[in-house]
Amino acid sequence: MTDRSPAATLHIGAVATRTGLSLRTLRHYDEVGLVRPSARSEGGFRLYTEPDVERLLLVRRMKPLGFTLEQMAELLEITDALEGGAVDGDARERLDGYRAAAEERRADLARKLDMADEFIALLRSR
Repeated sequence: MTDRSPAATLHIGAVATRTGLSLRTLRHYDEVGLVRPSARSEGGFRLYTEPDVERLLLVRRMKPLGFTLEQMAELLEITDALEGGAVDGDARERLDGYRAAAEERRADLARKLDMADEFIALLRSR
């Protein structure tokens, strides 16, 4: 597939800058099928659309919470189904499961951050 509308796409370097993901990570996500660019230039360069960038930002937000690539792919499938208008109780239930897991993992990170702050305060007091 080639790009028919250059203004509607971004090259991988611009996407890396926008998302904070490395070129290597973006290439890896493409290779494993997690987030593939919507097009390629005549020269074979990856071209990303705004929806591609939004998908990458969702994945990037899952990374610090320790979700696996498989879980990231499943969540993308769920959100695609729900955004596509599918009224699927199972998809909604699975989305709720991811939300609950994200909340638990965030709470765990907050506890660790509190402990790190206490540790830093102890070091400063010495």
